Amino acid sequence: MDDVAPLFTRSDGDYVFARWGRPIVPVVFGVDDATLAVFKGAIEAVVALAGHKMDETDMELGANLMMFFCQDWNELLDVPHLDKLLPELGTLVPRLQAADANQYRIFRFDEAGAIQAAFVFMRMDDQMAQAPADTLALSQAVQVILLWSDTAFSEVPPLAMIEGKVALRPEIGDVIRAAYDPVMPVAARDASHALRLGARLL
Repeated sequence: MDDVAPLFTRSDGDYVFARWGRPIVPVVFGVDDATLAVFKGAIEAVVALAGHKMDETDMELGANLMMFFCQDWNELLDVPHLDKLLPELGTLVPRLQAADANQYRIFRFDEAGAIQAAFVFMRMDDQMAQAPADTLALSQAVQVILLWSDTAFSEVPPLAMIEGKVALRPEIGDVIRAAYDPVMPVAARDASHALRLGARLL
């Protein structure tokens, strides 16, 4: 990959990068046990690729990566205490309905700018329902391991068919590994950061 800057350059032109600064503790709501195992397996695989860590509990939040499946966005309004974690929930749900969105991610950051928590929402419309669980799981795991640009995967998705199986595109895997290099910062807002990332891909 010649230039990684577009992966972290937002549609407004700002360069914004962040990675997790603490072990990831996932929890998945609204799926059966088999699907839960698929999602946790995908998260574990991507975290291992990054060289990062998972844990059983987060001291502040209990779980810091929360994934919610629903059939209708209104269902989120009925999730106990979710509005306490996400005060913007009341205005977010109408926006998601108006956009006919089928997925949305919210990140929280610590004082150093590292990812502290992430909330993933998936509405199982026809498009989502047709996707295999392992594809959905790997896609979401990749999209929360770093704070990617809002346009990072608008043209080329992070997954591809490799030898007949859906897998993470190797160049995206390389970026994830480089981003979690211990000498790299947990957060950056200067595009020179992309040059440092790129140098680790050679």
